[in-house]
This record gives sequence, structure tokens and C-alpha cells, in this order.
Amino acid sequence: MRLLFFLLLLFTATITNADTPAPFIGSQWIGATDNVTDTLADRSIIITRDLRCPKNVRSATVNICGLGFYELYIDGRKVGHDLMSPAWSDYNKTIFYNTRDVTSMLTRGRHTVSVLLGNGFYHERGVRYHKLKTSYGPLTLLFNLDITFADGTTTTVVSDKQWRWRKSPIVFNSIYGGEDYYAPMEKAAKTDWQTVTIQTPPTGTLQKQLSEPVKIMERYGIANRLSSTLYDMGQNLSGFPEITVRGKRGQSIKLIVGETIKDGKVNQRQTGRHHYYTYTLKGDGQQETWHPRFSYYGYRYIEVEGAVMEGDDNPRQLPVIESLTSCFVYNSAPKTGSFECSNPLLNETYHIIDRAIRSNWHSVWTDCPHREKLGWLEQDWLNASGLMHNYDCRRMIEQEMTVIADAQHADGSMPEIAPEYIKFEGSWAPPFQESPEWGGALVALPFIYQDFYGDDTLVKKYKPQMLRYVNYLATRDSSYILKQGLGDWYDYGPWKAGFARNTTVPLVSTAHYYLWTKMVGLDARADSIKQAFINTFPLQSQTAYAIALEMGLYPLGTRQAVIDSLVADIHRHGDRLTTGDIGTMYLFRALINSGHAELLYKMLNHRDVPGYGAQLAKGMTTLTEQWNPDQGASRNHFMLGHINNHLMQDFAGLRLQGDSIIISPTPVGDLTWARATAQATAGRVTVEWRISNSTLHVNVQTPDKAKTRINYEKINHICRERGLSPRFTVTSTK
Repeated sequence: MRLLFFLLLLFTATITNADTPAPFIGSQWIGATDNVTDTLADRSIIITRDLRCPKNVRSATVNICGLGFYELYIDGRKVGHDLMSPAWSDYNKTIFYNTRDVTSMLTRGRHTVSVLLGNGFYHERGVRYHKLKTSYGPLTLLFNLDITFADGTTTTVVSDKQWRWRKSPIVFNSIYGGEDYYAPMEKAAKTDWQTVTIQTPPTGTLQKQLSEPVKIMERYGIANRLSSTLYDMGQNLSGFPEITVRGKRGQSIKLIVGETIKDGKVNQRQTGRHHYYTYTLKGDGQQETWHPRFSYYGYRYIEVEGAVMEGDDNPRQLPVIESLTSCFVYNSAPKTGSFECSNPLLNETYHIIDRAIRSNWHSVWTDCPHREKLGWLEQDWLNASGLMHNYDCRRMIEQEMTVIADAQHADGSMPEIAPEYIKFEGSWAPPFQESPEWGGALVALPFIYQDFYGDDTLVKKYKPQMLRYVNYLATRDSSYILKQGLGDWYDYGPWKAGFARNTTVPLVSTAHYYLWTKMVGLDARADSIKQAFINTFPLQSQTAYAIALEMGLYPLGTRQAVIDSLVADIHRHGDRLTTGDIGTMYLFRALINSGHAELLYKMLNHRDVPGYGAQLAKGMTTLTEQWNPDQGASRNHFMLGHINNHLMQDFAGLRLQGDSIIISPTPVGDLTWARATAQATAGRVTVEWRISNSTLHVNVQTPDKAKTRINYEKINHICRERGLSPRFTVTSTK
């Protein structure tokens, strides 16, 4: 029997090595158990082994994948500052791994390598609050350390039977429910350690993570103490609290977080309850500083149970918190663009959109950082221009396309979320299962990427998947009309937002069916869809008018009539919008492209509902899910942040397109100046315009004058209309 077991183990290892990429040759997947139903399957563990460097080290590189999340330590020091690595994926399709340079951490002598494992989306058991349950397998580690010594000799340390494991002090961790830490378990007895189990490998293909890691990027202290137990941290964000505390061994502190409060308590009703963190002290008389490792939440307020703040009366001898901080956790992709202008409302709008984007930028772009944490796909492409002008998105989008393509079903259909961690079921589910405005990110994102970066790699790579999707949609049409999906989700009216009421789902669905068909080059079919659209749908809402204008879905010779109807509808609603998640992007773009930037500015420059100013007036520090935050739902979404596609690009007048730098400022309303910076292919570019003494001064600092195109015709036209004289200064930064 022992011989049979050994042969089986050897066979498993051989198969693993054969299917494993070069960085992991010889490595095996290891953990506490190979049984997904074992209670250890979702129990955070520490896996460790000792190693010896007999000589001085020239270089050392680790390739590592710990699922669901991992943290790597050498001699008790954490390697890097990343959190919740590796990036999320459909683990049955693709598994991301990370590469770390650890040369500076290894010297001649003995070392201990340890890996802390947590659940993430890989294993969500559904305790406390949960949006879904997943079980791709028990927690697992694949590890390879290549060391080159000073004399040129090499050695390799791999994950194998020589490693040991024990239970970690993280006694509970859930991506949705929170985390519990029992600090007395930090010190382990020799008997706590056990030999690892060689596990069945996950089925996904290993691929190096492209996107930047998630980190603690900012910290916020207490902005306002609301009561003895309730704290306003001043900023809604994605992350977790960090405490520094003193107390007795075994005392426990509970931290409850949320973005709203009710009756003097944190309120999680809109965002998923119950989510909380507990910390049990080791009580050695020293300061103890702790924050969660494998869970996060969207919140502004912290409620503390079982402790007092330093300086408070403490008759019950509770633990004393010496420091309470909010850790803002998001993807570390650099911010490359900026915008500011003379209107504080627009500056504040830009800021709350940025805070919402960052809160929802983790391994994927998520809808919200609390209730769902899911990669709803429509916002990826609807907000892509603003994202790419303001942040370095290249690696993120390249990785995101892998995740999106992995989500495509065998019949060519696309879900609305990727990774598709949950499949919606039930009579209510069909609108949430597939909608072309969401699934069409598969088509839209590579083309937007190509337009901005001047790189058609993604278009070529994913063209087969795009065609499969469009051909699938053709099987769902009825005389070239689609009737599925969510349409203009969360549009505005005197109701609590949800399913669209101003514009029919078939109109929006069919329009995007046309758009994707046109983009992949099926022109004849696209022409038939266009004609069916024109014959079927009367245009009767702002979303309908704007979509028709931007896609050309109107009879020949009627464009101006459609523009006039759009403007009339806006006036009829008091110069306010009625659009939702889909229509707002088209509305803003249609107004800019039809010469109605002044009207757009008027629609933005107020503090009433609906509008960004209303959210600011109500004290929001991130963009909310619906135009009227008083109606509930999340206070940390970026799906309605479409004005970010225009603040830098149109109002300031700095737009990037491949190698080209396009300068085309749009002074509107009472704006007297605007300034934007961005990272062009050749380097940093800055545009600033200012109105003074009846002169429009346009100052451009560019790294490449030959690639910089100034739209003199448009600027001169604006100046004639406003009685201004244009003056241009173009300076080379190279």
C-alpha cells in the first residue's frame, strides 16, 4: 500500500511539473489538506521551511502563487507591500502568479521562508455576510526560489514535501464577511507544525500577473469623534482599520465599519451585513498593531466594541486604543493625469470620482467595495477614456481582457461580470445574466485601448472571441432587434433608481448590438440592424436621442432635428439629465460633439439633484450609485463618473490618441481657467488656458511638437463667439 501511495504521489508530481511553466519546474502544489470539504480547506494557515545559503548571494528570485491570497515572509519580514495577491481570476481558466526579487533579504547563513494563506474568492464558505459562495479548492501554495551565489553556482528551493504547515492566528477570514485574529497563536509550539500535503493542482493555466499590486496607498486618521464608540474617518474608501492597542492577554476588540450611520451606530443595511473584524490581544505588555490581511470593505465610519480610546475613563480595564487609522487600499497603478479649473464644484467632482475609481480598483474594476466587489463590465469601457487619461491603465487592461475572455461561455455569450464568480438564477435573473452593454466590454475595450495607446495587439488577439460574441447575439435577435439586458440601468426620475423607466431596454440593447457588429467589421449585418432600429424605435428620451446621435442611428438628413429634440428634452426637465449608467456617457458626448458644451456645463454647475453637485452638497466623499444618494444604495460606485471623460479632454482641452497630443480647450460658462496634465507616449504634457483682459491665453508644454496638434479652427471659433483674442504659447519640454 505504501509503495502504491508513493507511485501515485510521484505520478501526480510528474503531471504537475509537465503542466507547469518554466518558473515552477519541480514545484508542487502544497497545503494542509487536499479535501475541499475538510474544515482546514478554508482555514488560514502558515506554510514554512528553512533553507541555508552556504555562500554569499548574487541574486535571488521567487515565483509564487498562493491561493486564494498569500503573504510571503523571509525571516519574519514581509516581502513587498502588496496585499491580497495574486490578482483575482476564474481559477478554472487562469491563475496568476507573482515574481519577487528577494536578493536583499538573503545573505550567507540560515533563513526561514513562510507563506501566510487566506481565502479570497478562491474559497468563500458563506459565513457572516456573503454575496456568493465559491470553492475552487483548499488553500494551496506553489513556490519556486532561484538563488545564484557570488561564485556563479545556483540552487533552487521548491514547494514540496519538505515544507511544514500550521494554523495561523487568522482564525476567520472572508472576502465578504471580515476577519478575526487571535494574537496568542503567534507563538507556535513544535507540535503545532505538520508535514504538508501534496495537492491536486488547480485546473487553471498559470500566467504571470500583469497588473500592479494592491497596497495600502493612503491612511486617514480620525476626522471626528461622534461618540465614545463611533468615529468618522472623514473619507469613504475601500480598505480596513488599523489599530495600535495595549491590553491583557485574551481581551478582544471588535471593529464594525460602514459608509452610513443610524441611531448612533454603523449601518450596513445597504452594503452587506454582517461584516466586522475582531482582534484578540496577546497581552505581553507591549503595543500591538494590527490590521486585517485578507478582507476589506467600503466604509467611512468605524464603531469600536470592547475597548476605550487612550485618555478615556476605563473602569472596566478594557484594552486601550492608542491609534485608530483607516487604511485606503487600492491598486498601485500610477496616477498619470490631473485636472483643475476655476470652478470648485468641478474640482470637487473630479476628486470624488477619483476616490470612487480608486476604491473600486483592485484586481479588477469592481462595482462597489462592500456589497458585491464584482467586476460588472459596463463601467470598464464607458469610463475608459477618463481612466486612461488619468491613470496608467495599460497593464490593467491587458490583464482585464484575459479575465473578460475567460468569462465567455461556450455558446459565445458573455455574462455581465468577470470573473463570473456567481451565476444568477431564478425568475428574476435573466436581465442580470447577459446584457450587450455589459458583455460588449469584450469588444469595446480592445478598440478603446487601440485608440488611446496606438496598439492593436488586443484587437488582433481577441478578434475571434469578439466574432463569437457578435454571432451569438445574432442568434438572439428578432428581425435584427434585441430585447435582453438591463438597458439604461439606474436612470433618473422621481423614483428609486433601478431598472430603466425613461428608455426601453430593446432600444438600448439593439443599439449596442449594432455597435458591436459594426466594430467587428460585419457591415452588412450592421446596416440591417441600423435600419431595423430606425424603423422600430421612436426617440423619446435623452438616452435615446444621445445614443442615436453618437451611433448615427437616425434617418439621413435628420441629425439636426435629433439634436434639437435632445436639447428641448433637457430644457423640459429644467436643464437636468434623466440618463442612467449607459445613457449618461452618450449624453455628455453628444452635447460636446453637437456644439452644446455650454448646456452641458449648465447641467453640471449646480448642487441640486440630479447632478454631481448634489452629491457634494450632501457630504459625499465618493461618487454614489444613483443620482440621488438619499434614495439609498451604495455611496461608493464610479459607474456614473462619465464626466471624467471630458474634464481633462474637453474642458481643459488635452486629449491623447496614440502618439498624437490633441489640444482643443473648451472655455464654457463662468470658467476663467483650466489646467490638465497627462503622460503622452513621448513624455509629460501640460495644457493651461486662462482668460484675462479679453484674451484667451493657451499655454502648451509638450515633449513632442511634431506630434502636437492644436485645433486652431475650434479655438478661434469659440473666441469669435465670446469676443476673445486667442494667444498661443507652445513650449518644448525636451
